[in-house]
Order: sequence, then structure tokens, then C-alpha cells
Amino acid sequence: MGVATATLAGQAAWAAPIATLDRNGSIVSIEPYAPNIVHVTIAMDKAEAAQPAGPGISGTADSSGWQHSQAAEGDVFRSSALSVTVAAQPWPAAPTQMQRYFAPALPPVAIAIAGADGRPITRMTGWEMAPQTVAGEKTFRVGASFADTPDTHYYGLGQNQEGILDLRGRTIDCRHYYDAPAGEQVCVPFLVTDKGYGIVWDNPSATLVSPGLNNATHFQSQVGERVSFFLITGATADDLYAGYRRLTGVTPLPPKAAFGLIQSKARYESQDELLGIADGYRRRGYPLDIMVLDWFYWTRMGQLDIDHRYFPDPKAMNEKLHAMGMRSIISVWPRFERESRYYNELAAKGWLLRDKDGQVVDGLPFRSDRAGALIDSTNPKAREWLWDHVRDNILSQGFDYLWLDETEPDLVPDGYFYSIGSGDRYHNLFPLVHTAAAAEGSARDRPGFRNLILARAAYLGAQANGAIFWSSDVNATWETLKRQVPTGLDMTASGIAYWSSDTGGWQYPSGPKAAHPPLVDPAGATAMGADYPDYPELFVRWFQYNTLTPTLRIHGQRPATAIWDYGKAAEPILAQWLRLRYALVPYLYALGHRTYETGAPFMRALWMDFPADAAVRSIGDQYMLGPALLVAPVTEQGATHRRVYLPAGTDWYDWWSGQRLAGGQSIDAPAPIDRIPVYVRAGSIVPIGAQVPSTATAQKLESIRVYPGRDASFTLYDDDGTTNAYRTQGGRSATLRWDQASGRLTASGKLPSGQDVAGLVTVIGR
Repeated sequence: MGVATATLAGQAAWAAPIATLDRNGSIVSIEPYAPNIVHVTIAMDKAEAAQPAGPGISGTADSSGWQHSQAAEGDVFRSSALSVTVAAQPWPAAPTQMQRYFAPALPPVAIAIAGADGRPITRMTGWEMAPQTVAGEKTFRVGASFADTPDTHYYGLGQNQEGILDLRGRTIDCRHYYDAPAGEQVCVPFLVTDKGYGIVWDNPSATLVSPGLNNATHFQSQVGERVSFFLITGATADDLYAGYRRLTGVTPLPPKAAFGLIQSKARYESQDELLGIADGYRRRGYPLDIMVLDWFYWTRMGQLDIDHRYFPDPKAMNEKLHAMGMRSIISVWPRFERESRYYNELAAKGWLLRDKDGQVVDGLPFRSDRAGALIDSTNPKAREWLWDHVRDNILSQGFDYLWLDETEPDLVPDGYFYSIGSGDRYHNLFPLVHTAAAAEGSARDRPGFRNLILARAAYLGAQANGAIFWSSDVNATWETLKRQVPTGLDMTASGIAYWSSDTGGWQYPSGPKAAHPPLVDPAGATAMGADYPDYPELFVRWFQYNTLTPTLRIHGQRPATAIWDYGKAAEPILAQWLRLRYALVPYLYALGHRTYETGAPFMRALWMDFPADAAVRSIGDQYMLGPALLVAPVTEQGATHRRVYLPAGTDWYDWWSGQRLAGGQSIDAPAPIDRIPVYVRAGSIVPIGAQVPSTATAQKLESIRVYPGRDASFTLYDDDGTTNAYRTQGGRSATLRWDQASGRLTASGKLPSGQDVAGLVTVIGR
């Protein structure tokens, strides 16, 4: 079912390397996975160098078409896409007096990567392996350095919320860290460049990465006995994501409901409250797809039950939601209080995180946290137990999808022990194995049902578990909103296509005094206190931004969160944007299917689509949503204009006015409170759906907008939206083609909606 089941090591996918070389005691293993993907392992111990790839790598090694030869410069490995040269290293001469103090202990290794045409791509210039003791274990700090050029730009490495897209010249602490000052850090150790290559760093311990700092790119992991990394090359950014897909697994197509509005709150305190919100959307004629039941619906943390004093009949509640065309998500935490009914059983089985003495770790030593022990999801038996009990106790009540919260995990594992080893060695692993519990269980017990998992941390391969991610419990401030845009672009650049943020922020609304008069009258707003009069304006801007991200979810720790809770002035603007979201579902769903086929994200930093335009390489406050839409969120309080750069090489159309503008220029774009700047690339086709109450209702197309300027194509896609049949039987698709010369749009067949193209086409500017 596409689940990332090779979660702890790639033994099932392992094949012998194409060669293992000895460089004066440094052992180098070369293992191709495709013509453009090579796995390099370096160790002092031959057995370590021969080990398979680590957690999250589920692809199969394949040396087809590769050749190995020897030359004066070293061992050369060639494919149709790459040449890899492991430099010959002469027997070292006796050290000089200076070298006696400063010479490296390790025999040197240098590896050059070039294209099939000999064009240099990058070089590994050295490696390190320093002995140390971590959590009582004698191990090493391991790392490697790569060559840099001054015009290389770097992206990815997961989620870092410091607000800068280009990672060049910085040091990234690649570790899951809920309490990071700027907002939760998430480590996905895939570093992507704009020079046609990416590096997948194969080590789940906390890792420091310094891209392009002091003329080098350096990786250093806290625990390991070898250096292990993958090098992926490609002519386009999408080639790199196809390589990541091959290594770590397919991104499933989420259920169609995930593309609609997901309504949440921390927290709905009763069944009546939750149903009242769902009914409120329907009574007002606003579309809605998913209602979320967040934490503390239980009687105790880890009880895996539902408190019937407040939720007397959850099965009936879900039946009502389903009758309204809605689905439900319920939050399940990985922690178990000592007083909960399963604690003793899990402790006795050894299925909880433990300390060096074998004692269960209960709570955190900071934030006054004593709320229970962490289930050890690195243990397959513990994962199976968790799924079985969640299935029987919770999902049996009619809930559709799981929100697996605390997946970083919040109970920091450093200094403690999982069943597979120390929490230091596997610091970043938990979100992969924990989401695998639900992915594996759902695939086994409801194989026809299209699963969805909401999670707040990821690792290599976590996307293959069917998880969608968000930026965690961020503040409700303008500064935080501004940081979300580059944060999300680096996360999607890491191969994690489905990312968004809590609309309006999660923390209780408490911001600094507004710098300008609020653009949205707060009269009637119940979502915040009177001391935050510009919060409705912030929420409007955040909602506009999230409408044009892969998923749209309202959430937060505030008295009320539904779109009518931000005042009379905000509600019609929010309703307008909510309807725009549903109008774009045919476009977004087709993009999601394309990601399933290719691995490429559809929320994309501009460098991915405009590689010839040097001006876009560090732009982190704009992005492409699919091939057509350029989005420029408004993140400044009181702003009614903002600067927008229109990339070169194409013309652009203003989404709102239809005005055509030349690319390669910066403009002062209007941004009244009811809109943000959105531009459409000339030569685009954008399907517009008719309004529906939810994606459970079959959606006809209202129009097909053509933005002329060049020949174009776009493949529409649809299916039942709820089952896994799309994996085996495919769905319904039709390719639309615009011929610029004749001014005609044609389709390869009947549209997935059953409609004909005739009568639907609107050519903008005609």
C-alpha cells in the first residue's frame, strides 16, 4: 500500500555494493541506486562500510548500467548520468614536524561527482570520525565536507523557522526540537541545491549542517560508526524529487477531504460543541470537509478512551458528520500516565522509553511536565499494539483519520533508550516509526480505505506513511506569519509535499500593539480579547495564505475558531477565500496526483521552476502553487500593497484583474484586505470547480481558464476520493491542451466530471 515499512534499516532492499575500496585503511563502499543516484559509505571497519542504508531508506540498490574502471586518478564508476571518482591516495609519507601535531588521524578520502559529460557537480573533500562516549556508549562523531561554489544556493533540511529560505552561510541544527526559539524544528536531512544535485544524509542522530559556510558544506552527526550519504543528480529540480521518491517511498494521494477545509480548535469540549460548529458551517452555506477532535477528550492521558460525560455517543456524532458530507480526525498522543490502564502492561513489556537503569522515563525535566511515558514506537510489537488498541477503542467509534501528535517526540529521547538503541543515536527517528504504526495498521486492517495522518514532525520517508504535516504550536503574531512562508518552502523542498500551518497561530492570541490602524474592524469578534484589535486582520491574512497551501486547517488555543468568530467585517472576506479554495480543488487534486506519480512538491520555491533567473534564488516570501499560480502572501500589519517579483522568461496575468505583465521585473502589487497578490503564468490552464458543500459531493467544473502566451497542457484527474483504488485501477483523467497558434483548447477525452470542454473555456485577455 506504499507504506514506508523499511523503517529501521534497508536490509530488505540491500544489495552488495558495486565495489568496496581500501584507501590506506579507510573503507569506501559505492552502491548505485539508479543512473543518477549513488550511495557512498565510508568507515574504518569493513563490516560497517558494508552495512545497508539506514532508517527511512526503502529503495532498492540497482547497479544496472554502471561500470567500474581504474585510472591514474583513482577508481571511476560511470553510468549514463554520472561519473563517480574515488581518488587514489598514495601511501602517506612521514609527517613533517607541523603535521605531527595537526595531521588528521583518519586516512583521507576524496570523491568527485561529475555528469556523464564530465561536467563537475560536486566533490566530497574529506571525512571525520572522532571517538566519544554518548549515553554510556563508546561511539563516534562522524561527518563529511563537500566543495562549494559562491553561487550555489541550498534548501531543505526539514523545518527551520528562522525565516530565511536560502540556507547558504548558516549552520542548521538538524534535530527535532519542539522548544526551538523561532518555532519547532524538524529534521529531514535532505539538502537540495540549485546546481542540479541533492545530498540525503543517512544518519538519524542530531546533525549540524553548514551549507556553503567558509567555502564548504559540512555535515556532522553526533552518533555513528560510519559516514553514509546519497548523492542525487538531475537536470531539473523534479529529477531530484524523483530520486528522493525512489529512495524513501511514494507520497500517497491524500483523501480528497484533505484538500478541503479542516476545522479544529484546542479544544472542543463536548460532542454538542463540535457538532454545533459543523452545523454552523452548513447553516451558513460555507463548505467544510473535516472536523477535528483535539486532545483531552479522554479520561486520562494514555487511557485510549473517550470521556462519555462530554462525548456520550461518539459513534452517533460521527454518523451525523458523515451524513453532512464530513469526515473526522481525532488526536492520539504517544504518552501513557502512570495511572492509566495500560501503563503497567507497557512498562512490563519494555515498550516505553527508559533510562540507563531500565526505569521508565516519566515526563520532561522542564516545563513542569510529568504527563506520562513515551511509547517506544521503534519496537514493531509496540507499534502493532498501539494500532490495535486505537483501532478497537477509538476508530471503532466512527472516526476516520488519526492525528498523531507529539511526533518529534516532545519527550526528548536524548540520554534515554529505545528498544533499538539510545535516544541520542536515533534522535530524529520517532516521527517515521510512529506514523508507520497507523500506516501499517490501516493498510492491514482496512486496505481499501485511503488513510490520512496529521503529524507535526517528519523524517526521511515519513511522507510515504500518508502523513500531512504542519508547523506545530506557533505564536499568533505577524512575525510568526511572516516566518511561515520560507519555513514551508524549505519543508516542501525536503521532499515533504504536504505542509501547512495552524491558521491564525496556535498559541492564545497575544501580540504587540498594532503599528497601523487595523484593516479589519474587530467588532463582534470572539476569537481573542479586546487587547488584540488587529487579530482579525492577522487571521484574514493567514487564512488567505493557507488557502493557497497544500492543506487548509483552522486551529488554535482561543475561545472560538470558526470563520464567523473574527467579527462581522472578517466573515465575508473569509467566506470569499473559503469558496476560492473549493473552486481550486480540481486544480489542487490534480497536483496531488502528480506528486503521487513523481514525488515533486506542488508548493514550490521559485528557484525550482525558474532556474535561469538568478533573481529568484533567495526569494522566500513568494512561491508557485503548481505550474500556474504565483502566490505572494501579505504578512505585514496594515499593508495594502507589497513588492512582488515576476520571474523572467514568461509573462504574468493578475488573477484578480486579468492584466498581463512582463516577467523579469518587480512591481508594487495592490493588496487590499480582501485579496493578496496572485499571478498566473502565461501559458497556463486552470480548472475552476463549481461550489460544493464538501468534497463528498461530486464537483462539476464551472469553467476552464486559459491564460495564453504559449502552448500549454494540464492533466485533470479525479477518482472516488476515499479508497485506494487509484493505486491499482487509476482514476479518471483527461489532458487539456492549449494551442497558442490556433487559439484552441482541446481535451484527450471526456473530462473526469463527465463534461465536455465546449462551453467551459474562458480565455483570459480575449
